[in-house]
Amino acid sequence: MVLRFVAVVVCCLSAWVVQADEGMWMLGNLNKQTRRAMKELGLQMPADKLYSSRRPSLKDAVVSFGGFCSGVVVSEDGLVFTNHHCGFSSVQQHSSVEHDYLKDGFVARNRSEELPNPELYVRFLLRTENVTKRVLGAVKPEMTEPERSGAVDSVMFAISEEVARKDSTLVGIVDAYYGGNEFWLSVYRDYNDVRLVFAPPSSVGKFGWDTDNWVWPRHTGDFCVFRIYAGKNNRPADYSPENVPYRPEYVAPISLDGYKEGSFCMTLGYPGSTERYLSSFGIEEMMNNGNQAQIDVRGIKQAIWKREMDRRDSIRIKYASKYDESSNYWKNSIGVNRAIRKLHVLEKKRAMERELRRWIQQTPGEREKLLRLFPDLELDYKNTREANRALAYFAESFLNGPELIQLALSILNFDFEGERKTVEANLKAIVEKYANLDLEIDKEVFTAMVKEYRSKVDSTYLPEFYGTIATRYGGNDKAYADSLYAASELTTPRGLKRFLERDTTYNIYDDPAINLGIDLIGKMFEINMQTRESAMNIARNERLLNAAVRRMYSSRNFYPDANSTMRLSFGTVCGYTPFDGAEYDYYTTTKGILEKVKTHAGDVDFEVQPELLSLFSNRDFGRYAGEKGEMNVCFISNNDITGGNSGSAMFNARGELLGLAFDGNWEAMSSDILYEPKMQRCIGVDVRYILFMIEKYGKAGDLIRELKIVSGK
Repeated sequence: MVLRFVAVVVCCLSAWVVQADEGMWMLGNLNKQTRRAMKELGLQMPADKLYSSRRPSLKDAVVSFGGFCSGVVVSEDGLVFTNHHCGFSSVQQHSSVEHDYLKDGFVARNRSEELPNPELYVRFLLRTENVTKRVLGAVKPEMTEPERSGAVDSVMFAISEEVARKDSTLVGIVDAYYGGNEFWLSVYRDYNDVRLVFAPPSSVGKFGWDTDNWVWPRHTGDFCVFRIYAGKNNRPADYSPENVPYRPEYVAPISLDGYKEGSFCMTLGYPGSTERYLSSFGIEEMMNNGNQAQIDVRGIKQAIWKREMDRRDSIRIKYASKYDESSNYWKNSIGVNRAIRKLHVLEKKRAMERELRRWIQQTPGEREKLLRLFPDLELDYKNTREANRALAYFAESFLNGPELIQLALSILNFDFEGERKTVEANLKAIVEKYANLDLEIDKEVFTAMVKEYRSKVDSTYLPEFYGTIATRYGGNDKAYADSLYAASELTTPRGLKRFLERDTTYNIYDDPAINLGIDLIGKMFEINMQTRESAMNIARNERLLNAAVRRMYSSRNFYPDANSTMRLSFGTVCGYTPFDGAEYDYYTTTKGILEKVKTHAGDVDFEVQPELLSLFSNRDFGRYAGEKGEMNVCFISNNDITGGNSGSAMFNARGELLGLAFDGNWEAMSSDILYEPKMQRCIGVDVRYILFMIEKYGKAGDLIRELKIVSGK
């Protein structure tokens, strides 16, 4: 126990020694200080083996998966490991009551059985380049904020276009860093033929469901396996039976040696967004408007969905993916607001801002430029508070609420003049939305959303249809919803079909759902216009604040906020103390699965098929067992991650795969705003558990033989 306590203390103090755990670092811009910190923690690879634009390196095995997750290439034939929840919508699309891959899992016994997913792509990073001078060269001191934004956007677009003109298989994207004070070009190559190869049953991939989501200790086998296919010369190609498995530049080796407390661990992936430099006023805005709207509105919507999903398998399959996505961010918002209060994040931010105010006052050059920075930020956030609250509840209640409204808005905004491929993909997305829609459920959601929005905003923010409900329907929301759903042609694909075929007997603008959509668009535009000037002022002053912080603490090693570009985080495998009197170990085993099944008997979140329970009880773990003969399931490190990191590769000091990141922990949910070194942990699924499930449960030995497995045992 004493040794374990010492290890935990060493782990937690590492942030103060080399600041090793905090930071999402740009691989193409690792400075000497960061490289030194990695080596001091135990990294055994040179920097050019992590990232190189000229020769294969570890970054070439890491992909952006679908633009919303991460993944890692693990075989010479293009196998990709990512999270189960990242592949969940693909598994759902291929599922039916007869072939319930969500419940039973999926295994392709040969290449011909691998299932295509036209909406999916994987993105490889080829190189990055600092283009700050070129972008900001277009900015003039006399420009207003809208003029500055327009000039910056024009140059960013031009740089991106140059990449595609030189090579049509490449994608160039210029992203803003440090609040718009720096700009970097990332050059990618996308592969669009991505096929499902293996998915565990949801009792493994989603074990614990909402109950365990964002919580440690965790026992979720959150993994899925896909394969990338390519056309001639290993180049990107749309799906075709003629395509062949992609031959990667670099394949991540897989380690069976596991980890110990204090082992070096690094995570490579595509984190979505963080707001570490955001002002305290911005944090309050996030808490009270955006997060609270998600908490209130999604809780109502999800309760309706879940009730019907539990009643019928057909509805469970239809609604599984959208429920999963919605509930993930719903619980995240709950956790973020809770952690902000519990960890006193606002107080810490305000203390830093007081230091900054003093520095500005005491530094003549800064005082001249920034004297009004904080008063202006406070005033502009105050001026937009109510309108932004209305926009947050508007988005959740209507834009992300009833699917009839989403369909109407999709049709209203449809671009028939775009590229044929894009038009076809957008039409397919609309048709799939119909396939996963139950009208009675959606009508109940619509009625609940109308009521919830009315109760949360000032009457000046109500769209015109609320007046119709009051006058024509006597204030009866349900009666209005019944009439709307009965009269609209868009409740089935028939209305869309009539519109696409130019049916002269059908004027789509007479459809009540389309009229409602126009009403909503008009109101949203009106509210947005109320915030436009203040929003521009806020963007400018948050950018100035970001730059001022870096000048004041010029000796510190700063990293930019996450922005969906490839990032490296590093630290150590270690447990933590969530509250007084409790210690959490750094890994879990299948023993915990058996214990949770027994403890939560009758709870569908913890139901596991008998054959799986038998597999765990038999303890035939073979070469995948840990040191004590147990089957490790999950582990934690102090690597710095956020949304988008799901599916990220977790590597050891030699660049060998240890597992896949899939979650953060409940006690540090405010980490997107402020890193808490003693609390924040990255939860990963152990790669040995992944291989065990593929081989022992899936009987997919051919997949195991594709992998580059290493072990020093």
